[in-house]
Amino acid sequence: MPTPDNAADAPALLRVEGPIATITLNRPAAFNSINLSIAQRLEQLGAEVEANGDIRVLVIEGEGRAFSAGGDLQTIGAAAASDTIAPVVGELLKHYHAFIEAVRRMPKIVLSSVHGSAAGAGMGLAFVTDLCIAADDARFTPAYAKIGVSPDGGSTVGMVGTVGTRRALQIFLAEDSFSAQQAYEWGLVARVVPAAALKAETRKFAERLAQNPPAAIAGTKPLVYQAAVTPTRQQLAAEEKGIIAAMQTEDFRIAVKKFTSKGK
Repeated sequence: MPTPDNAADAPALLRVEGPIATITLNRPAAFNSINLSIAQRLEQLGAEVEANGDIRVLVIEGEGRAFSAGGDLQTIGAAAASDTIAPVVGELLKHYHAFIEAVRRMPKIVLSSVHGSAAGAGMGLAFVTDLCIAADDARFTPAYAKIGVSPDGGSTVGMVGTVGTRRALQIFLAEDSFSAQQAYEWGLVARVVPAAALKAETRKFAERLAQNPPAAIAGTKPLVYQAAVTPTRQQLAAEEKGIIAAMQTEDFRIAVKKFTSKGK
């Protein structure tokens, strides 16, 4: 159900249907660029989704012609002109980064559903989620270097773990933009689908992901993210702790009973 303050003109909207929640970036006239109001709203909605134990999958999508054009350059340009970059951008990123942290931390699979343009922080958002499904007309534009800045909004968090350091440097410093197909070949996109089918295919993918019992999702996500930076013994201990906890759930008992009774 929509939250009470989920007015149609809110900068981001939340709907929950069974185990699947959807956050819609809702500044279509500004191509869903990230300003303070959307950053604050995303932080609030992210906390709401994280706290809801019934949600297994969160989809993030954009309203209108684009997924997200990235940081709101009108806000940032005005701050540059008035020499208030540090407080203005610092405040915006405080809220937006809190949302990104929630996306990475929450024991749910977060799926970005991308159409049109995903630029700058919008590209970062597409790839900092756990998985991405993209329309075949989606374009990913790093954008940062072109205006003389380095990445933010979790752009390096999502990118480097997937493509490695050299490819990440190439993307940020040598690519003007790239297609959904290219992103798929680099491992950044899980599925590329016809633009007209994006909503239906996103739903189908989210439903497939939501079939996983909560303990499987909650246990797998942190293990996968920490694997590259955790010593072997520590990772094995985390795997042991995770699987023992999951094996104590009713979902596991039912599944293992079903499996062991086969062929009898």
